[in-house]
Amino acid sequence: MKFNFDYKKPRVIAEIGCNHMGSMEIAKELIDLAKEAGAGYVKFQKRNNTELLTEEQYNAVHPVPENSYGKTYGDHREFLEFNVSQNKELKEYCDKVGIVYSTSVWDVTSAKEMVSFKPEFLKVPSACNNNFDMLKVLRDEFQGQVQLSIGMTTKEEVEEIVSFFEETDQAKSRLLVYSCTSGYPVPAKNVALLEINWLYDLYGDRVNAIGFSGHHLGTALDVSAYTLGARWIERHFTKDRTWKGTDHGASLEFEGMKDLVISLDDTYDALHFKESEILPIEQVQRDKLKNRK
Repeated sequence: MKFNFDYKKPRVIAEIGCNHMGSMEIAKELIDLAKEAGAGYVKFQKRNNTELLTEEQYNAVHPVPENSYGKTYGDHREFLEFNVSQNKELKEYCDKVGIVYSTSVWDVTSAKEMVSFKPEFLKVPSACNNNFDMLKVLRDEFQGQVQLSIGMTTKEEVEEIVSFFEETDQAKSRLLVYSCTSGYPVPAKNVALLEINWLYDLYGDRVNAIGFSGHHLGTALDVSAYTLGARWIERHFTKDRTWKGTDHGASLEFEGMKDLVISLDDTYDALHFKESEILPIEQVQRDKLKNRK
């Protein structure tokens, strides 16, 4: 199935992720800013670090020490982690201000914990899309949409994931697949927007929706992804790209997110044929300027 140009209003997710730097105050400020910028959704990240990481990984130093919030990578991850009650508080705050809360889940325990909130959707990051124990929780114990990125994932692996959801007839009704290139940031030449085409060719009639998760600079490529058929656009979001941490440099600040939402909405409004051969706005110019000889 190829994309048939039936454009729908784009849905924009501001991924706060761990850009809150372990601060609930900053997390709520970023929620407010995302709402003000026009995003319809915010997303965080939930990990059980002792389950996700091996002992060696947990006790190793951060690969980029200047971005670390602890002596070891495990300490760093624990510093940035919000517990279940804090995530519940964030969801309630989102409900209060009028923006949809969600989170990525990175392991079985986190998936089970976040399922209990009954969010509109939960996200599977590229790094964990081969954790079928976790996917089973999301498929069998969750009723909302499952969004899944396929960065650093082979086509064979994508087929295995989609088929897994099809086993219980859940792919078409609940699975959203994001075209994605894993990297922070990703140069334009590696974004590979035409990956959206083969996703439509193979899965356009097998999954619920196809989206685009970008880690590039700027917003032009997001608009291009939308015109190719991406229903959802996900971008990392921060208040200050110079803040300490891995993801800030590949994130949009407030003005960037605002421009993205405006550009996508304008593109949606423009993607149609003329309603008549000569539009009313043209008729004025035609009467004034059209050659009459």
